Amino acid sequence: MDKDEREYWHLRSSYNDDMPRFPPTNVADPLTPGNLFQLYINTFIGANLAESFVFPLDVAKTRMQVDGEQARKTGSAMPTFRATLSNMIKVEGFKSLYAGFSAMVTRNFIFNSLRVVLYDVFRRPFLYQNEQNEEVIKVHMALGCSFTAGCIAQALANPFDIVKVRMQTEGRRRQLGYDVRVNSMVQAFVDIYRRGGLPSMWKGVGPSCMRACLMTTGDVGSYDISKRTFKRLLDLQDGLPLRFLSSMCAGLTASVLSCPADVIKSRMMNQPVDDSGRNLYYKNSIDCLRKLVREEGVLTLYKGLMPTWFRLGPFSVLFWLSVEQLRQWEGQSGF
Repeated sequence: MDKDEREYWHLRSSYNDDMPRFPPTNVADPLTPGNLFQLYINTFIGANLAESFVFPLDVAKTRMQVDGEQARKTGSAMPTFRATLSNMIKVEGFKSLYAGFSAMVTRNFIFNSLRVVLYDVFRRPFLYQNEQNEEVIKVHMALGCSFTAGCIAQALANPFDIVKVRMQTEGRRRQLGYDVRVNSMVQAFVDIYRRGGLPSMWKGVGPSCMRACLMTTGDVGSYDISKRTFKRLLDLQDGLPLRFLSSMCAGLTASVLSCPADVIKSRMMNQPVDDSGRNLYYKNSIDCLRKLVREEGVLTLYKGLMPTWFRLGPFSVLFWLSVEQLRQWEGQSGF
């Protein structure tokens, strides 16, 4: 349908100006296996490039969240982010800042790549052109697509999340005089399976999926919405300033939305189990939430918010700038 035909049918249409009129005819990158594979690889590369810079902040954040249990038992003060980071380097060495990095790389191949690809697939039916011939999507549709994509991706990547958290907390256990449980990713998988069987690989999958849903909504969905909004309101072209501004908003939104679920996830995944594989401290996510609020206060749900933001902010910027640049080099349009 050419421009004259579209204008003719628009004049005969009863839809108002706010309703979608036409399907997106200017989508530069159709949904083909080749394009989806390129996007999958680009997001994997972008995630690992970003992770190389911000991973130590993730380790320190996880250590702070788990240390809350030890501080509560001993009555000592909660360590600050700076003190946690400094103590890790002084006591355990610089390599402790990259504990669990191998598990993170494997997780990125499943989680970060899959959530972006799924979001791109899910959003396509809801894209439409407005009267300015701009490709747009309703906010609630973008949020719903990103929420669903994050849940599916995390459900598949959950075992690698457990291994990552387990490896990140081993240095603290060694410092407290406990037996070291694992020294490598393979050993972590074997130890987790031996202690709780296959179901233990999905321990904490509830809070993990909720966190992933919120984080993907704040990161992927928010990036898409912010980019389209800033492009329209600020009259910016698809370039570095627009991508940087959009990714900054995405990182901040993802941090605020995901922090409470991240705290619950870390506590659930790190707790020990008995001989039959049952959790010893928290029965489920709701029980964990109730005990955290009752014993440590509501603010404990945002313990590690600053390191979460310090991590997700730069991660989002580096990730999206890398992905967009790779797509540009390949001759594809912006995400």
